[in-house]
Amino acid sequence: MRVHANDGISTDALERLKEEGFVVSTENVPQEKLADYINSQKVEALLVRSATKVRKELIDACPGLKLIGRGGVGMDNIDVAYARGKGIRVVNTPSSSSISVAELVMAHLFGLCRDLYKANRRMPTEGHTAFKEMKKEYGKGTELRGKTLGILGYGRIGRWVARYALGAGMKVIYTDNKATVDYIEVDLNGETHRVGIKEVPLEELLAKSDFLTVHVNAHPEGRPALGPEEFNKMKPGMILVNAARGNSIDEKALTAALKDGRVKAAGLDVFMDEPAPHAELLALPNVSLSPHIGAATVEAQQRVGQELAELLIAWREEVAVNRG
Repeated sequence: MRVHANDGISTDALERLKEEGFVVSTENVPQEKLADYINSQKVEALLVRSATKVRKELIDACPGLKLIGRGGVGMDNIDVAYARGKGIRVVNTPSSSSISVAELVMAHLFGLCRDLYKANRRMPTEGHTAFKEMKKEYGKGTELRGKTLGILGYGRIGRWVARYALGAGMKVIYTDNKATVDYIEVDLNGETHRVGIKEVPLEELLAKSDFLTVHVNAHPEGRPALGPEEFNKMKPGMILVNAARGNSIDEKALTAALKDGRVKAAGLDVFMDEPAPHAELLALPNVSLSPHIGAATVEAQQRVGQELAELLIAWREEVAVNRG
């Protein structure tokens, strides 16, 4: 069976698939040439990350495609319903990158509350001339401990963020349309402890959060989860982090809130127009930026690859059973 991982795959997963008899290619084929490659190489399983788009046109152009695998959580770069309607299996690896994304959220939070992102921009060029000035300007940070973190979307990633935040001494509240839990399990010195955590309505989450982290997609009808109405209800001077999806937040509303101080600062790992985000947003002085690297750690990529490999192996066995 021929597998093509257009956005790459971990070495361990590659070796595992080869051991199981899969023929695997990993070169990155440009989007406009991908259909021809899939057809000429008789690829049956296409593996992607976030870069490669698997839209209706590609699906229609590749009648031999039987499985699409997304290494990661979101599948907004794949026309999932259309593919499944064509009888193509679509799978992803929702749990593999949770820890890495949660740690990036915490990195942004720590950097934002101490103005590290501002200092890092200026130190290389002004550190020798404006050291005292910067020390005074950036010496008015705040601690995370004792502050309230609101989590919008309490799935796998949201729960890992909660664990780290509780470890930092923060109070945690959350809003979720599906999950309803009143505690979270935290590992301390090899022992598992249950720590209470409170679900609140969205309006209360917005009004009480000193820091807010987003872990939901846009609404089904396409409206951002956080738009002008939600920004108007936020606690003045709060700090926001988005490591979910660019369409989760109305970027025009966010830009306005950052300019007028309703939002003190924001940490952004995802953007509406990737890979070329709006220049105005990137240029704001009170944003901490990263280029969609939430899941980009060695450990996460190993887990993603391993999970994709196991999904492929299980799928092949299922196909064989159904045929036989």
